[in-house]
Amino acid sequence: MPEAPKSDVVTENNKQVLHFIEEVTTNADEIQKKVLAEILTKNAHVEYLQRHGLNGHIDRENFKKIMPAITYEDIQADITRIANGDKSQILCSQPISEFLTSSGTSGGERKLMPTIEEELARRSQLYSLLMPVMSQFVPDLEKGKGMYFLFIKSEAKTPGGLPARPVLTSYYKSPHFKNRRPDPYTNYTSPNDTILCSDSYQSMYSQMLCGLCQNKEVLRVGAVFASGFIRAIRFLEKHWPLLCHDIRAGTINSQITDLSVREAVMKILKPDKNLADFVEAECSKDSWQGIITRLWPNTKYIDVIVTGTMSQYIPTLDYYSNGLPLVCTMYASSECYFGVNLNPLCKPSEVAYTLIPTMGYFEFLPVLRNNGVTNSISMPKSLNEKEQQELVDLVDVKIGQEYELIVTTYAGLYRYRVGDVLRVAGFKNNAPQFNFICRKNVVLSIDSDKTDEVELQNAVKNAVTHLMPFDAHVTEYTSYADTTTTIPGHYVLYWELNVNGSTPVPPSVFEDCCLTTEESLNSVYRQGRASDKSIGPLEIKIVESGTFDKLMDYAISLGASINQYKTPRCVKFEPIVELLNSKVVSNYFSPKCPKWVPGHKQWNNMN
Repeated sequence: MPEAPKSDVVTENNKQVLHFIEEVTTNADEIQKKVLAEILTKNAHVEYLQRHGLNGHIDRENFKKIMPAITYEDIQADITRIANGDKSQILCSQPISEFLTSSGTSGGERKLMPTIEEELARRSQLYSLLMPVMSQFVPDLEKGKGMYFLFIKSEAKTPGGLPARPVLTSYYKSPHFKNRRPDPYTNYTSPNDTILCSDSYQSMYSQMLCGLCQNKEVLRVGAVFASGFIRAIRFLEKHWPLLCHDIRAGTINSQITDLSVREAVMKILKPDKNLADFVEAECSKDSWQGIITRLWPNTKYIDVIVTGTMSQYIPTLDYYSNGLPLVCTMYASSECYFGVNLNPLCKPSEVAYTLIPTMGYFEFLPVLRNNGVTNSISMPKSLNEKEQQELVDLVDVKIGQEYELIVTTYAGLYRYRVGDVLRVAGFKNNAPQFNFICRKNVVLSIDSDKTDEVELQNAVKNAVTHLMPFDAHVTEYTSYADTTTTIPGHYVLYWELNVNGSTPVPPSVFEDCCLTTEESLNSVYRQGRASDKSIGPLEIKIVESGTFDKLMDYAISLGASINQYKTPRCVKFEPIVELLNSKVVSNYFSPKCPKWVPGHKQWNNMN
């Protein structure tokens, strides 16, 4: 392998990156106009733009006047045609190279986002900005390694033969990641083969083993989401005796059967009795507080997403790390990579992402907040003409205002509503910086799953049919994403019952209710349960009669209007959760994982 660049080359590269950020944020509006014109020029003759009558216009004014802001459902028929093998220029003049499966769903199935080959270079460019920004705040990061727990997920092929997979799986399997140039900032403790192993146990075990073997070299640790990093620590808690045995003997556990993984690990693993004794001594202690800084003493920060629903994991991360800085470096989705955090050592509650104007064309729909008890914001499905005209450009957003993000991409999305709600925190030159507030309509989330109120309502409706033979009914319910009592976290449903039958409802029937609820939830949730093991079994807690009246009394005592009060379908305010838990009379867990297979239901029916 060629040598990594010398430190003066690294310094020069960092300077160029920071200069690039300075330049694009200063000329944000000019660049946005240019990006839009470039996208529309390249795709002038595609069917979708012709259908709407854009007629080759590439200027912003005509684009805004003619093209509607859309949701996934508006282009689903076009996506289906491409997925089924139609190669005509429907959305984009360049061939669609694959679909990126979004964690958002439509009809219970993952959304498919079209992408093209050149997008990989654009995504790689955003990654290249992260460490030069970070090195301004934390010196000498090039002198050690990053211990990142990175994983690929299941993928499928569409009926037309295109890969359909999560955006990170696409990136890790691409030459941009696998054949990346030597760079001290992408020097990870995990060899590529351990990241690219599709068996989640073997991948986690081998990455943890490599991380422990190189513990003194580790300067930063992380995963994509906070939930993923906590899962890694919990894995260590469970498996450290096996890991210590491997370090002591210089061998790798026989459960690791992937030959390329074994080979990659054996290049790093050497018998080390002292290290094994050290890890064993630390892991055997009663308290795991600060375990990260105890085992990896040179760690300077944890690099994970802790914004949005991931903020629920902050106390656990603080506990395991003795309060190391939690750094959120970038903001991205399957639709488009958006921006970076230019002040990475800020508090998690203050994280603001600067949108990089070269990544796509961005517009913003002002959001009026409903003051509800839930953590979701409802948004209209389609926009009327007035709302359509209210869309503002990147440089015209106002500080303090909340907006829904709308994006036009090089890969064939035009004025697409991403569904993220952002608040303007400030500006870097002329480019706004945004706090991520939430996904619209999402009420429950543990990992990358997103469950909305309608879906939850339908799942409960399906589940309660099990109670009918016992003349029992659910009179009220709410839900809670519990990430503290179990790792991985799990969904909790609180049910208040009205039982008229003389036969008590057996525990097995409530367990059936749990499983039916899970079977009724979307494919991202079911994948998290069945394949990724990133979500724990769903729990139903039966509360005593009158509990929801007490919940209403409590909400009214906090200032809710008695006329407008309706039971929240999801709660996260700690005193409310405590109130509900104090009224629990029995609880039940899902007895097994819900069914899940890769790909969309309709594809599997075709096989």
